[in-house]
Amino acid sequence: MPSFFDTSIEFLKGVGPQKAALIGKELALFTYGDLIQHYPFRYEDRTKFQKISEVHADMPFVQMKGRITKLDTIGELRKKRLVARFSDDTGEIELVWFKGIPWISKKLRLGVDYVVFGKPAAFGRKINVAHPEIEVLTTQNEKAAFLQPVYHTSEKMKAKFLDSKAMSKLVRQVMVLAERHIQETLPEKLTTQFGLIEKHFALWHIHFPSNNELLQKAQFRLKFEELFFIQLKLLKLKITRIDKFKGQVFRDSSLLTSFYNEHLPFDLTNAQKRVIKEIYQDMKSGRQMNRLLQGDVGSGKTIVAFICMLLVVNSGSQASMMAPTEILADQHYQGLKEYADKLNIGIAKLTGSSKTKERRVIHEGLLSGEIKILVGTHALIEDTVQFNNLGLAIIDEQHRFGVAQRAKLWKKNVSVFPHILVMTATPIPRTLAMTLYGDLDVSQIDEMPAGRKPIKTLHQYDSKRLEVFGFMKKEIEKGRQIYVVYPLIEESSKLDLKDLMDGYESISRAFPENHISIVHGKMKPQDKDFEMQRFIKHETQIMVATTVIEVGVNVPNASVMVIENAERFGLAQLHQLRGRVGRGADQSYCVLMTDYKLSKEARTRLETMVRTNNGFEIADVDLKLRGPGDITGTQQSGVLDMLIADIAKDSKILQIARNAASDLLDEDHELSSPENYNILRHIQSLKKTTVNWGRIS
Repeated sequence: MPSFFDTSIEFLKGVGPQKAALIGKELALFTYGDLIQHYPFRYEDRTKFQKISEVHADMPFVQMKGRITKLDTIGELRKKRLVARFSDDTGEIELVWFKGIPWISKKLRLGVDYVVFGKPAAFGRKINVAHPEIEVLTTQNEKAAFLQPVYHTSEKMKAKFLDSKAMSKLVRQVMVLAERHIQETLPEKLTTQFGLIEKHFALWHIHFPSNNELLQKAQFRLKFEELFFIQLKLLKLKITRIDKFKGQVFRDSSLLTSFYNEHLPFDLTNAQKRVIKEIYQDMKSGRQMNRLLQGDVGSGKTIVAFICMLLVVNSGSQASMMAPTEILADQHYQGLKEYADKLNIGIAKLTGSSKTKERRVIHEGLLSGEIKILVGTHALIEDTVQFNNLGLAIIDEQHRFGVAQRAKLWKKNVSVFPHILVMTATPIPRTLAMTLYGDLDVSQIDEMPAGRKPIKTLHQYDSKRLEVFGFMKKEIEKGRQIYVVYPLIEESSKLDLKDLMDGYESISRAFPENHISIVHGKMKPQDKDFEMQRFIKHETQIMVATTVIEVGVNVPNASVMVIENAERFGLAQLHQLRGRVGRGADQSYCVLMTDYKLSKEARTRLETMVRTNNGFEIADVDLKLRGPGDITGTQQSGVLDMLIADIAKDSKILQIARNAASDLLDEDHELSSPENYNILRHIQSLKKTTVNWGRIS
C-alpha cells in the first residue's frame, strides 16, 4: 500500500498536473516525501533590521525599515528602470527595478512604511538594491524574527511563478499535512546518546528555523541520520558477505619469510609491513578477503602484492593480477617476474595481444597448476581462462573496471571464492573511502620508501618559458628524459589537438638536436605503443603527450614533467601525472605552466601541488574543492544520492555515525531487538531499489 509520502505533489493546493510535471522535470521532485527532503541550500537572516547608514556593498543581504520619498522612471526602452528613494532616520538608499515596472510602480506609495529585503551593490559612489522584496510594514513583520529558507529552483520554474518563496509555501503545506505521518527512525538509545532532536521537529526546523540554534540542531540530526543509515547498509553488506562467503585459509608463510630474508633487495617501510600483516590476518581467517589497498604512486604496492601472492602459492593455490592497460600489465609482469624467477615460481602474462599459440600454453599451464601467477588485462576474465585453484585476485586501478568485470573474477573458483585485493594509486580521502568502499576493509600505504627524493614542484608563468626550456636542456645533458603534457578535454578535442601539435612544433624548434616522441588519444594503439617503447628504450629524450600517459609507463630515467595549461587539470590528475617521474634515484621535477589569469580554485590547486607530495593530503583538498560527486567511482556507490550530508564537510559526523552503526550491529546484527524496532520498520518501509536508506518513507 503506498504511504502518505508517496502521494503525488499534483494534489497540493496550487500545484495541479502541469506544475507537478514541471517540478518533476526540473528538480526530480515527484512526491510529498521528495518535497519534504528538498532541503534549503541557504538561509536569509530576517532576524534583524539594518539602518541605512550601516549598509555597504559587501553585505550578502540586508533588511531595512523605512519609507519611499521619491519615485522616478528613468531611461528609454531597454535602459528603462524604476528608481525609488528609500529613507530612514539615518540616511537614504536607492531601490531599482529593471523588470515588471508598470506592475511595481502601481503597488508602491509615497510616505508609506515598508520592509525591504535585498542584496546591496555599489553603483558609482552610491549604494543601491536591485529588485528587492518589499512589503508594507505591519506589527507582524516588524516583530517576526526568522531565517528565510532559500530553495533551488530553475528559470523555467520561475517563469511559472515557482520561485524559492513559492517552493517554501508548498513545503510548509506538506509539512503541516505530514506531521502525524512522520515517525521516529532512530532508537531512543541513539537520540539520547548524541542529543538528537526528534525527527518531525528536525524536519520542521530544517525548513522553517526560528533561530540559528534550532537550525544547527536540525542539521546535525538529519546529517547524522543520513550518514548512519548509509553506513548501516554498507556494514550489513559486509557482515552478510563475511557470514556467507568463506575464503581459503593460507597460514604457511615460510616462502614469504625465505624471500624476505634471502631475495628482497631493500627494507620494507613500516607502512608496507603493517599492510602485509592486515592482509595476512584476512587470509588465514577462513573468510573471504575484500580489501582496498591505497597507496601513492611509487609507495611500493607491487611488492606488497607479490608478498601476498607468495602466501597463496606456498599453499598450492594460484594468484592473478589484472591491470587496466597492456603497458601497465607488462610493467607489473616484468617487475614480478624478476622475483618469481628467483623463487622458481611459474608466471605468465595474458593480454589482448597474446597470440593463439601463447594462449593455449597459458590455458594448459593454468589448468595443470604449473602457472602459479597470471598477470594481464581484462583478458583474464574471459570464460576460456580457467584456473586450477585461484586463491587471490588482485585488481590494479580498480576504477577502470566495472562491477560486472570484478564479479567475473569471483567466479574463477567455483568451490570457494578467491580473496580479493583492490589496489589504487589514486588516494581517496578516508571519509570518502568509508562511504564508497564501506563494505571493503581499507589499508593505506602512507609512507614512501627510504631513499626516494620528493619531487620538486614549481609553478611558472608562460612568460618564463625560455628559462624552462633552458632547465630542460640541462637535464637532457645529464642524460635524463622529459615529459611535456598537454590537456585533452573531449569537448574541445580539436582545439586541444592543435595545442598539442603547436607545442610539439615549438619543442622541435627549441630542441633541434634531440629526438622527440609524440603520443595522443587519436593515434592507433600500435602507433601509441611504438612511440612509448621508443621513449622507454631511451631512443627519444622528450615525450610530448596528452594525459594518455597518466596511468602506466614507468621510466626511471625520466626526471622532469612539464604540464602545460596546468590550470585545466584537476588536482588528482596533476598528482597522477607528477607520479610518472621520480621513479629513479635522481632528483625529479614537475613544472606547472600557466597563464597569469587564474581562478581562485585553480590557484588553490597549484599552490597545493607546490606545497606537498602527499597524495592523501591532496585528495582531501580535492574533495573540499570539488565535492564527492566528481571524485572517481562515486557514481556506483549511492554517494550522489545524499540529501543533506556532505562528506567533505561532515567527516566528523560521518565517523560518529559509522561507529554508532558498527556498535549497534555488533550487538544486534539482525536488528531484531525491540529497541531497534524504529530502524527495522524504517528499512522495511523502503523500496528495494532505494540506495540511500536515510530517505524518508
